[in-house]
Amino acid sequence: MSKAAKAAPSAQAAPSERSQAWAETTSGYDGGQGLVQAHASPGARLAGYPPMDRPRREAIERESLRPGATLSEGAGQRVRPEAPDPDRTCFERDRDRILHSTAFRRLAGKTQVFVFPADHQRTRLTHALEVAQVANGIGRAAGLNAALTDAIAIGHDCGHGPGGHASEEAFDEFLPEGYDHAVWGADVVLVPLNLCAQTLDGVRNHSWARPTPSTPEGEVVSWADRIAYCAHDFEDAVQAGVVSASDLPAEVAEVCGRTRREQLGTFIGAVVTCIQDHGVVGMADEPAAALAALRRFNYDRIYSRPDSVAQSRAVVAVLRALVEHFAATPGSLPAEHQPSDDVPDPVRAAVAYVAGMTDRFAFTTAERVLDWPRHQLPRGVDVAGA
Repeated sequence: MSKAAKAAPSAQAAPSERSQAWAETTSGYDGGQGLVQAHASPGARLAGYPPMDRPRREAIERESLRPGATLSEGAGQRVRPEAPDPDRTCFERDRDRILHSTAFRRLAGKTQVFVFPADHQRTRLTHALEVAQVANGIGRAAGLNAALTDAIAIGHDCGHGPGGHASEEAFDEFLPEGYDHAVWGADVVLVPLNLCAQTLDGVRNHSWARPTPSTPEGEVVSWADRIAYCAHDFEDAVQAGVVSASDLPAEVAEVCGRTRREQLGTFIGAVVTCIQDHGVVGMADEPAAALAALRRFNYDRIYSRPDSVAQSRAVVAVLRALVEHFAATPGSLPAEHQPSDDVPDPVRAAVAYVAGMTDRFAFTTAERVLDWPRHQLPRGVDVAGA
């Protein structure tokens, strides 16, 4: 008998006891009165309560959110009119659409700081989730619309290409208006989801270099983004051995501490206090100066270190070569990305395709279609050798 035959499981092999027990849960359990429950033992018994449908939740928003917060209304302000959802507010619906989108899932394979991160380092997806946590912590305490804040936060980086911010430099030269991940995310990537105007505005303007968002929820996400990445990028760099927590300047550590937990607590509390005391989304001078100093430290010691610069240059070279290849051979693009009446320019179509790639897919595609030498591809941080 061959080794392959010996290794192959028998077609008649009985399922394991664990597999059989799991299979037996398929139909659920009899809950009586013609009902099915998920568990064999009796579950919760809830008293009668008015239905928490969309109209009731909209009424609760009007009664409970602070003046100036963004209120949900029906189906929301969408480019393509829709009927309102019976149960979800318009911003809850936006949040759900982004969460289930391909663009959001792809963030799991896109660089935050380190290409090919180690197990505990952030990706763009985990960054978006942490931004949502910070934004929701601020928004709920300040009496703002949590669903809108959440939708903007989880969608804010869907316009990022592979390789982090280096992709913006790579794509800039192909578009007359340049490539800004915030604008691209709102005006290209998320357009098929038909999101509300306020959600798209928050995504489009979350960067501090952009105009002020039209809602206080959008402003909160702008602060949450900076707070989250300054704290967690520093934590990742410490764990990777790039810097030490003791390297943090006193002007930062004395105000907000040396750990992510301390820093988030300080900065979230500072924004909430500013909103409560002044009705403005911002920070007092001292914590704002500490946040700025933390960001400068990260730029000098993490983002601008020689290995990071080399990584960015490698990303730019690969992505530009991919765009040039697909722009010159648009027929090689997948059918859904080929030039069309909506996107007739083959260069723009190529940018859209490459920008949607994960890091790994972009670099393996470069090897496959361009014969790109593997040793010239971007490298991750070797944590073990740090």
